[in-house]
Amino acid sequence: MKNGRVRRTGTALVGQGTLFDNDHTAGKDLVKSVPGVTVREIHCRSALNRTKIPGFDYCMNPYRGCTHGCVYCYASFMCRFTGHEEEWGKFLDVKVNLPAVLQRQLARSRTAPRGKVLVGTVTDAYQPAERKYRLTRSSLEVLADHPGMEIHVLTKSTLVRRDIPVLKRLKGCEVGFTITTMDERSARILEPGASPPLARLEAAEELMKEGIRVWAFVAPLLPGLTDTDDSLSALLGTLRKKGIKQVDFDPLNPYPAVASRLRTTYRRHFPGLLSILEEYLRDPECCRRETMDRIRLLEKSCQEFL
Repeated sequence: MKNGRVRRTGTALVGQGTLFDNDHTAGKDLVKSVPGVTVREIHCRSALNRTKIPGFDYCMNPYRGCTHGCVYCYASFMCRFTGHEEEWGKFLDVKVNLPAVLQRQLARSRTAPRGKVLVGTVTDAYQPAERKYRLTRSSLEVLADHPGMEIHVLTKSTLVRRDIPVLKRLKGCEVGFTITTMDERSARILEPGASPPLARLEAAEELMKEGIRVWAFVAPLLPGLTDTDDSLSALLGTLRKKGIKQVDFDPLNPYPAVASRLRTTYRRHFPGLLSILEEYLRDPECCRRETMDRIRLLEKSCQEFL
């Protein structure tokens, strides 16, 4: 097991800048309502964006917002910049022209486009709306014609199985499954719109059988809830049984909006663990170091997982 993708404290999965244009959104089109979620169809001006995420050159997000509604999601900062009054998880902007824009961007490059692309940095590219809009599928088909682009996908959804034929065409393609906990009750509370954890791992198995490289992203590590030795040992044991050998970790980054939502969630569902969360929030740097030290010890005790 390795944790090469563990990011330094304070680094978030946020794309920075664009490949060709500076403005992401050209206009707001159709506003649609689905149960509990406001959906807007919008036009974007850029599809690939430069990113500062270590190990990647570009990011791509076919949607703005995410109906998985994870209470710990760092990307909820998007609420401040999108003009939405809805809470995180209750709105979705669909970039309906993204595949066409992507094709034009790549065609305008004077040389064969090259670089690593991470799909789904501030959204989940395989959230339920993708069944209808197929923006991720269409974009991957465009990228498949550019072998200099290495594609990596990060998701919590089993819908990724639909695109196995396209993923197999992509050079060096990898799919990461975010797994916060294997406890079904906790998962329903923390990430209510995402596929159940076991279903994600079953999808991961299917991808691996098709020759697609898969890794697990254990993130964020939630104080007293998912960062305990028992929880991590159980999760690592399950991943090992499923054949997933690369596992990366990310401690909790306590952005104010995230901390506020977590406090509310702990009070309501995990009151006995609230004091542990508060201790972490008082001194996150120290707690992060202690958590990562424990993970290293767990790695040493599970040599067969390396």
